[in-house]
Amino acid sequence: MLQKRIIYVTGLPRAGSTLLCQLLGHHPDIYCTGHSSPLSQALVGLRQHLSDNDFLRAQLDVEFEVVYQRLMNAFQGFMNGWFAETDKAWVVDKNRGWLNHIETVAQLDPNFRMVVCVRELGQIVGSIEAQHQKTILLDFPDHLANLSRYGRADKLFADTGVVGGPLGSLEALQDLSTGLQERLYYVVFEHLMQEPVSVMQGVYEWLQLPKAEFDPQNLTVKPHESDSYYRFKYPHATRTAIASPRPHAIPPRIQQQLQQKYAWFYQTFYPGLLPQPKAESAS
Repeated sequence: MLQKRIIYVTGLPRAGSTLLCQLLGHHPDIYCTGHSSPLSQALVGLRQHLSDNDFLRAQLDVEFEVVYQRLMNAFQGFMNGWFAETDKAWVVDKNRGWLNHIETVAQLDPNFRMVVCVRELGQIVGSIEAQHQKTILLDFPDHLANLSRYGRADKLFADTGVVGGPLGSLEALQDLSTGLQERLYYVVFEHLMQEPVSVMQGVYEWLQLPKAEFDPQNLTVKPHESDSYYRFKYPHATRTAIASPRPHAIPPRIQQQLQQKYAWFYQTFYPGLLPQPKAESAS
């Protein structure tokens, strides 16, 4: 049994997860370091390692229920140990990978709560491109610097791309049961930036936590996670005040193709941005 109530923070890159974690950390009942966590990958790696173990499979042949429960206890024990340094009941774990493992999370943590951060796709491209122009003498981890802006966007939105990977996982959420989908709470970046207090109160209410006041212009700042890992292309700096970023200028054909290819995304989160059908003229 898990000893903590875990808030799994996930979603698209450049969609406000760092700010969301910073704000969650202002709640007196929540423990949040604000850093991306390796817990998701650790659990996946542990499952792969144990599944490849001949001795474990031999034990499963003989006493499946007992040994499988032993696996459950071991995984949950690992998760308990991960947060042992705090006595707070609620803890935050941030990783985009949680989107891929919701059903596994539900097995280990039946009462899980997952907060999913989203942002208009063109502005995600614009944010990444703007940071690249500031750090153009450094290449991306996946070596995109030599491509055109269109080529970079294409790679970013590929099935295994930095944006395309979690976006595909986000699309697959519609195939989950209603019970699992009710465990997800979506935070829209633009709404968070414009009305942070209202958005966070909605999050706390969904978590069934008491409201916590904070001043968006006087935030606590902690050391943020390393940016060198991402070659300084996806910065995680936190600030003392919230200010909406200036809209990024996006090449029209990139914006158009994003809205066409990911119409489901815009229909769900940004229906007002989709082109409206032209009215037929009276004959």
